[in-house]
Amino acid sequence: MLKLIQSTVLVCAAFALPTLAVANPIQDSYRAQAKVDNPAFKDFSVAAGQKLYSTKVGELSCATCHTDSPLTAGKHAKTSKDILPLSPSANPKRFTDTAQVEKWFKRNCNDVLSRACTAQEKGDFMAYVLSVK
Repeated sequence: MLKLIQSTVLVCAAFALPTLAVANPIQDSYRAQAKVDNPAFKDFSVAAGQKLYSTKVGELSCATCHTDSPLTAGKHAKTSKDILPLSPSANPKRFTDTAQVEKWFKRNCNDVLSRACTAQEKGDFMAYVLSVK
């Protein structure tokens, strides 16, 4: 009986623990590149990613099309085309296809920042969007 109680307590405790972040292979590749680019690199920052998401350069920011919340569907500023939510917690297909992620980072970084994003910026951005639940 004591073993059953101990087992039950352990199972309940396991469910009470906060969920650990699931590794994302795309973000892991940015982490590896960020370490090459900057040997002092430690890890990505949710706060830096949130700042990048909301920083307006000229008329545009990520939030211009994706809304203030990555959980919400957006609309392209020029074409009015619907955009599915950016957060994987609202749209599980996000950040699962390397080619698609690179395509959109290339296009959107150039549109918003007028330059390519660094691996650090991409990883920070993903850290923020992946953290939004």
